[in-house]
Amino acid sequence: MATFISVPLKKSTEVDLVKPLSKFVTATYPQGEEQAEYLRAVEELNKLRKSALGRPLDKHESSLDILLRYYDQLCVVEPKFPFPELCLTFTWKDAFDKGSLFGGSVKLALACLGYEKTCVLFNIGALASQIASEQNLDSDEGLKAAAKNYQLASGAFAHIKDTVLSMLSREPTMDISPETAGTLSQIMLAQAQEVFCIKATSDRMKDAIIAKLANQAADFYGDAFKQCQYKENLPKYFYFQEVLPVLAAKHCMMQATAELHQATLANQKKRFGEEIARLQHAAELTKTVASRYDEYVNVKDLSERINKALTAAKKDNDFIYHDRVPELKDLEHIGKATLVKATAIQTPLSQKFTDLFEKMVPMAIQQAVSVSNQRKADTVNRLVGSMREATNLCNGVLASLNLPAALEDLSGDSVPQSILEKSRAIMSQGGLQSVEMLIKELPELLTRNREILDESLKMLDDEETTDNELRAKFSQRWHRTPSGDLYKPLRAEGGNFRNVLDKAVAADQVVRERFNTHCEMIGLLCRPENELNAAIPSANPTKTLQGSEVVSVLRAQLAQLDEVKQEREVLEGEVKSVTFDLTASFLTALAQDGAINEEGLSNGALQTHYGNHTERVQKSLRAQEDLLAKIQTSHQEFSALKQSTTEADAREEVLKKLAAAHDSYIEISSNLKEGTKFYNDLTEILLKFQNKCSDIVFARKTERDELLKELQQSIAREPSAPSFNVPAYQSGPAPTPGSGPTPAPRTVFPQPNQPKATPPARPPPPSITPQAAAGAPPASSAPPSSNPPAGTNPPPVAPAASQAQGPPYPTYQGYPGYYQMPMAYNPYMYGGQYGVPYMPYQTPPGQGGYPGAPPPNQQPYPYPQQAGQQQPYYPQQ
Repeated sequence: MATFISVPLKKSTEVDLVKPLSKFVTATYPQGEEQAEYLRAVEELNKLRKSALGRPLDKHESSLDILLRYYDQLCVVEPKFPFPELCLTFTWKDAFDKGSLFGGSVKLALACLGYEKTCVLFNIGALASQIASEQNLDSDEGLKAAAKNYQLASGAFAHIKDTVLSMLSREPTMDISPETAGTLSQIMLAQAQEVFCIKATSDRMKDAIIAKLANQAADFYGDAFKQCQYKENLPKYFYFQEVLPVLAAKHCMMQATAELHQATLANQKKRFGEEIARLQHAAELTKTVASRYDEYVNVKDLSERINKALTAAKKDNDFIYHDRVPELKDLEHIGKATLVKATAIQTPLSQKFTDLFEKMVPMAIQQAVSVSNQRKADTVNRLVGSMREATNLCNGVLASLNLPAALEDLSGDSVPQSILEKSRAIMSQGGLQSVEMLIKELPELLTRNREILDESLKMLDDEETTDNELRAKFSQRWHRTPSGDLYKPLRAEGGNFRNVLDKAVAADQVVRERFNTHCEMIGLLCRPENELNAAIPSANPTKTLQGSEVVSVLRAQLAQLDEVKQEREVLEGEVKSVTFDLTASFLTALAQDGAINEEGLSNGALQTHYGNHTERVQKSLRAQEDLLAKIQTSHQEFSALKQSTTEADAREEVLKKLAAAHDSYIEISSNLKEGTKFYNDLTEILLKFQNKCSDIVFARKTERDELLKELQQSIAREPSAPSFNVPAYQSGPAPTPGSGPTPAPRTVFPQPNQPKATPPARPPPPSITPQAAAGAPPASSAPPSSNPPAGTNPPPVAPAASQAQGPPYPTYQGYPGYYQMPMAYNPYMYGGQYGVPYMPYQTPPGQGGYPGAPPPNQQPYPYPQQAGQQQPYYPQQ
């Protein structure tokens, strides 16, 4: 009765986890102790997979614990790595398909971590079933271990049934399909219930309890049998063909066990007729098992117990009680008691599990932090941009008013001090040559980035073209995710990169045009002071304005404006130096709510850290606006007092251009440096994008090769010709033993209706004397007579070629005139592998050696002739 069903393990091919995971770690985390720790964890994860899947596993709890730890680690690591982008392809074989002569077993390769988790969970259930089947059920420890492992296996298969379709992007193999997983879960649950029934029997619990436990086990086995039998694809498996009779036998045996103990309970209640009815039903069930499933289960002990109890019950009832035996349909139904439940799959499953990537935050947190950092960068750029824009506006206004150069140029024949300071500032930054060099480098950087982006997208295009061609060729058989759908995120990302490059090109063009506009004046500011003074037109002195009140007011207002600009520079540094980390807040929100409200948390943190700075920036902008209005009013008064001449206007115009050239140089130089840094940073990002495209294309190529191999094997397994109807004579009933082989069909030609001639009697051997043989004329000299004498038999006639061929000559001694062919020595026949002894040729008495003349006085035996229709020698069918 202790025949239990176990499930075979799935087999996987080797997968290198180190390379793609290490690449992500080095690209995401900076060099340091944290990165080194994650790289070591990646190595440990790869070793754990090899231990769990790369070698045969013993049917022991330690092997099961390795599988459990690997499954736990997969569940923990899944949210911490972008596995869809890493394109790790996992290949697993069907656990039940054994393959064929010309094609290997069915296997499936998917770039999906959920597929790996499902297959590992299947192996957990399979190994748990094998460990449970190896337990010694005569001990309490063995019974407890068996029940625990069967329930774990049932829970694993039930979890696969509920989650496999949502985890995979295509139809799974039959072994992990919902139908198969559900059936296996039911089988394991039934076996766990049977183990509890055995435990209750060994503990000598009450018969009522044992009967309920056994009846529930019978129900579980019956449900499992129905699922195996009526599912569309399961009976095709050889595994389930072997399992079906075991399930049917177990169903009957557990039902018989329930009836046996219920009969004992009826005996205790003095219902002897019910006892006999139940024992008779149990005996019929065991008899059915013994006759149909004897090769699968051993029912001898149970059958003997039931028959023994039945014999004793009948004897007592016949002689003592005389209780009426009710019919089976009138018996009360046996109750049911369920003590088993499929183990819920909740991580961690292993008690020895430790997270290798404990310090690494999940991808959801990483993405939330990334979006939050982007919001922070946008806030900083907005504040800094508004301040820089205000500073540029201030410089432009002052340059248009020729301030402060107009106040410094009261003599009219020297270079204003502000212009000299601007000239020294430009020359300290490299002058005109540095800007020209930066402008020259931009197209090269742009071209490099475009080439990387084009090459990345070309890889996607080529692979998608190949995928479409194969899809058109194999039609429905090419059942994998279309490349066009899979590459949508990558193409969207590539489109964003292309838009960024297009905007960068437009921005470069604006900077280049601005440089061309101010190039001459920038070059003038790069000259020595004497050349600069000579290039600036001189004008009549306006020394009368040196002590005027207007000049004093303007200088005071310009000083206030410089203070505002200096405060703004300090404020810009403070805004850039603000740092905060929302990782802890995101982790708390994810743990409490299961989701992250990134926008709300980020906006709250930004308001807390940048609210004061935002108010100070607005205050600085308002102060600058008020000062510029006052400066413009004072400048109008100053211009009215200043003498206006052609020379003075020309000088003032040149000074304005020099001031504007300085401001443009500072801005152009800053823009070019930012542009160079932008292109270099973009190059690194595009290289990562290229690696991502290369990885996914390589993974798709591997998946394509696997699918092509699978299609070739399936094509090889298909029949080479269409089915045809079998002839009727081949589909007839089989011949009975001893009737001989069925003769081959013959083609019979129609014959005239006449009675068949009986075969002639065999003629006696003629007596031959040497004299008769020597005097006989040659057989060829006597022409055959066309009219043979009456009463003679017709000669044998060879049958038609289409008729069945019989022996062409009689088997007795040859006719007179026929001479035996002497046999020469054949070295390949005698004494060799055939073992035929050599017999020397013996010449008959009176016969000469071969060749020679026939003996004298011997007449050849004439063939009997008959006129009319010739008949064959042998009767024809």
